[in-house]
Amino acid sequence: MSEKQGQFQRAITLFDAVMIVTGSMIGSGIFIVSTDISRKVGSTGWLLVVWLLTGVITLAGAVSYGELSSMFPKVGGQYVYLREAYNKLVAFLYGWTLFLVIQTGVIAAVAVAFARFTGVLLPWFSETNVLFQLEGVPLLGTFTFTTVQLLAIGLLVFLTFINSRGVRSGKLISNIFGSTKLIALGLLILFGLTLGVNGQAVSQNFQNVWQAMSFDAAGQGTPLTVTALVSAIGLAMTGSLFSSDAWNNIGFSGDEIVRPERTIVLSMAMGTGIVTALYILINVVYLLVLPLHGDPTATDVMGRGIMYAANDRVGTAAAEAILGAPGAYVMAVLIMISTFSADNSILLSGARAYYAMAKDGVFFPGMAKLNKAGVPSVALWGQCLWACLLCLSGSYGELLNYVMFSVILFYVITIIGIFVLRRTRPDAPRPYRAWGYPVVPLLYVVLASAFCFILLTDPANSKFAQRGLLLVAVGVPVYFLFGKRFAANTPEK
Repeated sequence: MSEKQGQFQRAITLFDAVMIVTGSMIGSGIFIVSTDISRKVGSTGWLLVVWLLTGVITLAGAVSYGELSSMFPKVGGQYVYLREAYNKLVAFLYGWTLFLVIQTGVIAAVAVAFARFTGVLLPWFSETNVLFQLEGVPLLGTFTFTTVQLLAIGLLVFLTFINSRGVRSGKLISNIFGSTKLIALGLLILFGLTLGVNGQAVSQNFQNVWQAMSFDAAGQGTPLTVTALVSAIGLAMTGSLFSSDAWNNIGFSGDEIVRPERTIVLSMAMGTGIVTALYILINVVYLLVLPLHGDPTATDVMGRGIMYAANDRVGTAAAEAILGAPGAYVMAVLIMISTFSADNSILLSGARAYYAMAKDGVFFPGMAKLNKAGVPSVALWGQCLWACLLCLSGSYGELLNYVMFSVILFYVITIIGIFVLRRTRPDAPRPYRAWGYPVVPLLYVVLASAFCFILLTDPANSKFAQRGLLLVAVGVPVYFLFGKRFAANTPEK
């Protein structure tokens, strides 16, 4: 006799949903990527433009995407929208890439970030603290297991266990740590604006705010032409878009949300609005506290500036400039809270997509089951296992570079699905219609497609876009080779 399955529980309120959206979006990126962005565009004005443009694209995507979430407020989110607008193959290619690296790669990377910053407080957790090493491992060559990997895997197992106990357990973690994170970020901004303003940095940063230049690792700058600037902005947005991603994750939990046709779109709009405002304000604080330009050989945070903050940790440099030496520890705690919250929210959401795929007979049949607590525990633990393997492989960073192109590409295809469904299902109920249709959805498609085009054509980055496409393409033979086997073993609904 098989274990009796539970049912999804509608336990996620609007507040919970907003915490999941903001919790998923805010990880460690905002404390790091502004250094690389500033090196690519070279000026205060263009640094802020990159973040503003990222916010516009993200908000346009969220308010457009809401039409689909109101039409199909079911578990599976974007997978379901693609299936309804196109077919199972297109939806599977998204879900395949989601499981292979989009969701699990982010989960692994954020868990490792949590472990690395824990090392600031507890130095035993260090990538130089090797527990054991194996030679001649297939595909990897030398396999090294460090205390950072140990803690990262421990975090994933712990959060998966908590979420397997029921959606209320997962949302409680999200609410506590998500709200703590937002308050801490607000305090960082407040302290930066009131205590940390550095007159010399302000004077330097707000002269020649539109002088676009690119800087190399040695601190040498090259002026950018208009064409080169457009390309530089597109490439710089890889970091800012990654930091602003995962706003769609709340849609994966459709059947667990109270009034999902209303709550999903409101939480995405509110969550992305909050995060966009915080990101821009944090970058303003960086510019008021630290000089944009710096010397990569300098030994203090003011000398290195934003561009050459040690290990690209501009958030830590800003905290040190505001609070002195204790600032590094304050920032480590903040990033630990931020990454813990982000991993919980992303981990909670992703398993619901694999459940929907399995229910459709296109993924592992065991993932189509709910445990007694009403959550897809097999999908949760399968996601955990793969994310742990990515932690062990050490390749998650490269994989994320490969699929950033694919992430945005699938968003574009999904938003185009709004136009497709307006034509193919004109009379279908739409509790919410895309705000500003057709201009806003079209704006998203144009801007996001331009980003994809820049990645695909840039000589230094085209290999990542091409490999991202390859990961998606590999899903086609997988679908046809294993689809029938999955379907044959999928339990009846």
